[in-house]
Amino acid sequence: MTHSATSRFKDKIALITGGTSGMGLATARRLLAEGAQVVVTGRDQTRLDAVVDELDGGDGVLAVRGDVASLTDLDALTAVILDRHGRLDVVFANAGVASFQPNGDVTEAEFDRVVDINFKGVFFTIQKTLPLLSDHAAIVINASWTLHRGLAGASLYAATKAAVHNLAHTLAAELAPRGVRVNSVSPGYIETPMFHDNVSAEAGAAVVAAVAAGRIGTADDVAGAVAFLASGDASYINGQDLIIDGGLVAAAPR
Repeated sequence: MTHSATSRFKDKIALITGGTSGMGLATARRLLAEGAQVVVTGRDQTRLDAVVDELDGGDGVLAVRGDVASLTDLDALTAVILDRHGRLDVVFANAGVASFQPNGDVTEAEFDRVVDINFKGVFFTIQKTLPLLSDHAAIVINASWTLHRGLAGASLYAATKAAVHNLAHTLAAELAPRGVRVNSVSPGYIETPMFHDNVSAEAGAAVVAAVAAGRIGTADDVAGAVAFLASGDASYINGQDLIIDGGLVAAAPR
């Protein structure tokens, strides 16, 4: 990392939802290293406490327990941020859950659970934090490669990710008068606890074989892309989706 990159977020306040593991935690670590003060959320207080210790950011890290599917929790989150920092410069709407099954097996309860977190949670995370956003703030939404290429068994999950990707388009237009940029990232197969919860060791080899880069991505790969989109380096990028997938969508391996 160059010296200039280490201070891209100096004096910036960044919110990362779902920041206790995987891509959220890696992004919190990256933004903290580049000078930001970070606010991370998660539903598990024990895990939040562990993340504060792991990040070792002192006063630069604020952990707030909450569920993005709960508007009451989101109201409490924004109140804490307002009291502590008074504003936000970056929002990474990352919290989400996986759900993979044939379309015919999706129950109403599972539909409600996944939509509540993956779509409603992102929608209202952004709505509730809008009053805190500084002019020229940046919002990055975590979508998925599955919105670009059909994956059997992902009809519910992919639909929620397509919804939040579309949200990036519309909010980029709506928030443009304030100079607020809104983009999304679409990770491919990324080495995270969620990946291992949903892909067996046996299936892992087939996954790697489908990726032109010949490897599974890392959470740091995604964190670097989020940091770029949230920084002034991407000041003329708005309403776009950055696919971070090693070529999974666009390039067929030999």
